[in-house]
Amino acid sequence: MAWSIAQVARMSKVTSRTLRHYDSIGLLPPAWIGDNGYRYYEKEQVHRLQQILLLRDLGLGLDVVAEMLNGTDQLTVLRNHHRWLRDERERLDRLADTVARTIAELEGGDEVKLEELFDGFDAKKQERHEAELVERYGEGARQHIDDSKEKMKGWTRADADRFMAEWQDIARGLGELYTAGEAVDAPRTQELVDRHYRWICLSWTPDRESYKGLGDLYVDSDEFRVNFEVEGGGNMAEWTRDAMAHYADTRL
Repeated sequence: MAWSIAQVARMSKVTSRTLRHYDSIGLLPPAWIGDNGYRYYEKEQVHRLQQILLLRDLGLGLDVVAEMLNGTDQLTVLRNHHRWLRDERERLDRLADTVARTIAELEGGDEVKLEELFDGFDAKKQERHEAELVERYGEGARQHIDDSKEKMKGWTRADADRFMAEWQDIARGLGELYTAGEAVDAPRTQELVDRHYRWICLSWTPDRESYKGLGDLYVDSDEFRVNFEVEGGGNMAEWTRDAMAHYADTRL
């Protein structure tokens, strides 16, 4: 029995792009590729995917997952992971302190500095996310990341709060338009996408291709896609991507 990449993606709730990436790095090659160019997976590959997801859920990076599944000395791998777990425990202790200080501030205590609000957040996860963007879109993505960090470096807490509130309002508006069946090229849709583009420009300034690439990321990344879910399901992420692509082609 064999399953297409679309079927495996649907069953495992892993995007097709992620499965193709696993193939490209040799972590999960398909059992075979059909004449139509589609990847097909058999029981052996599905079991291996289950193992990959279990190890990823433990916080292991893809390089470590590959080592474990390909027979590298598991004792060495586990020792390295044990060291990571100890570091993670220390990080969670710092994060708990950060939350406690924030609670104290909200209850009328001393104000917490902006940079202290994020003490203990997973910097390594951010680094992995940035590395994935560079791998997917090339070194040009690195420049966008650096520009974004430079723009946001001087932000106050109020700036950050306004930034997130604007995104939430935009996302809510996109959801309403999608649910109402508005076309991706409709004036109301494009007006809101223009607002989204101008919001993005507060942190970095995408050109035509990078803005379309951002739309692709909204679809392909599980972390981003969750922001485009509406009641009753549907394909809001794809709708948003297509609306952004139309905007980029006609205005950028």
